[in-house]
Amino acid sequence: MHKDNLHKNGYSFPKLITAYPPLSNFIIKNKVGEDTINFADAAAVIALNKALLKAYYNVNYWDIPKGYLCPPVPGRADYILGVKDLLLENTNLKDQQIKGLDIGTGANIIYPLLGKSLFGWDFVGSDIEELSIDNAVNILKKNKISPKKIAIRRQKSSTAIFRGIIRENERFAFSMCNPPFHKSFEDAQKGSRRKAKNLTGKSEVKLNFGGKSNELWCDGGEYQFIKSMISESVNYQQNVVWFTTLVSKQENVVPLLKQLKKIKPHAYKVIDMGQGQKKSRFIAWTFMK
Repeated sequence: MHKDNLHKNGYSFPKLITAYPPLSNFIIKNKVGEDTINFADAAAVIALNKALLKAYYNVNYWDIPKGYLCPPVPGRADYILGVKDLLLENTNLKDQQIKGLDIGTGANIIYPLLGKSLFGWDFVGSDIEELSIDNAVNILKKNKISPKKIAIRRQKSSTAIFRGIIRENERFAFSMCNPPFHKSFEDAQKGSRRKAKNLTGKSEVKLNFGGKSNELWCDGGEYQFIKSMISESVNYQQNVVWFTTLVSKQENVVPLLKQLKKIKPHAYKVIDMGQGQKKSRFIAWTFMK
């Protein structure tokens, strides 16, 4: 976990319960007698997120529709912190000059909320689904966050990523994305069963916080989505300083780097991240010298 991650030493449940008292209803003891929650319980995970966002990020209201992706806050913070390092090392931009673009911001709008809270960054979040857009806008309204700080835009085309979202002469310090992971509905179902078995030991358990179809899968999966993003980024090389995206599958990294070489960016990087035993990374590329 990133050295500046507020959660690198685990969860302080007394602090979290003080911030969000309903979390106390979900506290259980682990095998060594420490406080925890049942991470296979959707309501418990959502309560934990509400507490984390309120205690550490000044987000007083947060919720998602039933069955939508419930993002792990520590891991999402690591991506934001990794982007911060990227900008510090490679640009002269100050926090008050930074505007980010979150592709597929989702109903949870987690990255803009974290980026605004940690660094005061402005954001545009895009999504293709109307219910996700409505929920994200509701979160912003209830937290009294101005559209000037975080704006939400609807992607109307299922084949576009930046097109229809980035406006003429608009500039972003970075774009970020947590792309759909699976290739198909069936592949997503298999992934959900594996996740259920890891958490509970029972593959038949249904995790209703696992995400809707547009959050979990697309034709061609993660590789095809990012390949399309790389291709389309050529048309917006003057609008975005650093393009970035998570790459969940290690086997996709080398093929995606080959795709990046084809478009001849000025520079590209792979930034490794890790949360516990899970390893993740994001790739970043820029056309600007």
